[in-house]
Amino acid sequence: LFPDKITTEQQSAVLVKRLLATSVSCITYMRGLFPESSYGTRYLDDLCLKILREDKSCLGSLQIVKWIQGCFDALDRQYICFFSLPLSLNLQIVTELYQFKFKYKNEVPQMDISSNQMNFVNGVRSEDIKEASRLLIRKLYLLMQNLGPLPNDITLTMKLLYYNDVTPKDYQPPGFRDSGSPADLFFDGDPVNLRVGSVSTGFHLMKVRVTTEKERMGTAESNLIQKNGPTEISHQGLDCDEEEEEESTKINYLNLAFSQEEVTRPKKKRKVSEPEKLLLEGRK
Repeated sequence: LFPDKITTEQQSAVLVKRLLATSVSCITYMRGLFPESSYGTRYLDDLCLKILREDKSCLGSLQIVKWIQGCFDALDRQYICFFSLPLSLNLQIVTELYQFKFKYKNEVPQMDISSNQMNFVNGVRSEDIKEASRLLIRKLYLLMQNLGPLPNDITLTMKLLYYNDVTPKDYQPPGFRDSGSPADLFFDGDPVNLRVGSVSTGFHLMKVRVTTEKERMGTAESNLIQKNGPTEISHQGLDCDEEEEEESTKINYLNLAFSQEEVTRPKKKRKVSEPEKLLLEGRK
């Protein structure tokens, strides 16, 4: 599933893209968004993974695969800062949100040739990276297994936010369009924000967060805290800035385009892309 070695920027990019595709596949499969025919089977150690594939009999899953491929283009160019996957009750009321944050490092890790363990000066080893990747996927699966069911009819879309200083104003990944001025999207209830985990390769950093209704958590909160100590659960604004905001606050709505801080403090707006929305009706 993952490259045997992650010692070059290209291998790192392959890993990050596979992590993203596996995570989105996990989310859509475990939340029952698409039929079984839309997935192939892969294994991560003893964990059976369902991976999205191009299923021509299901327009929704076929479209998601194309969206992910468009995201890969932005990743290869190192333009994308934030990838969000909101599940909405209508155009503005969000019931669940999955967010992936990306950072890039310009410096090339230097290998310590005196060590046969493939140690790098920056402390990142291939085995450590793969172990962090396995842990991230397992945490995500654990969370998905414990979340309560979604409403029957929901709308699925993606939003891509970019680093403005490197992204051309006219750039759009395949399958995406300019969303114009990002609108506020709201949670109708009490949202809980979970930090699922992160993976750093020395070339790329990917962080994953999940936001869902508090009443949908079920036993997920206690299981995550007990089995995965580093996982934190808090009521927080979602941050799209380069540096994470650690300050917690209770909120009844979330601004998906910008951090909670930006509600009261103006900051530079990011370029945002989105595809057409998918209405998922009659899910089983």
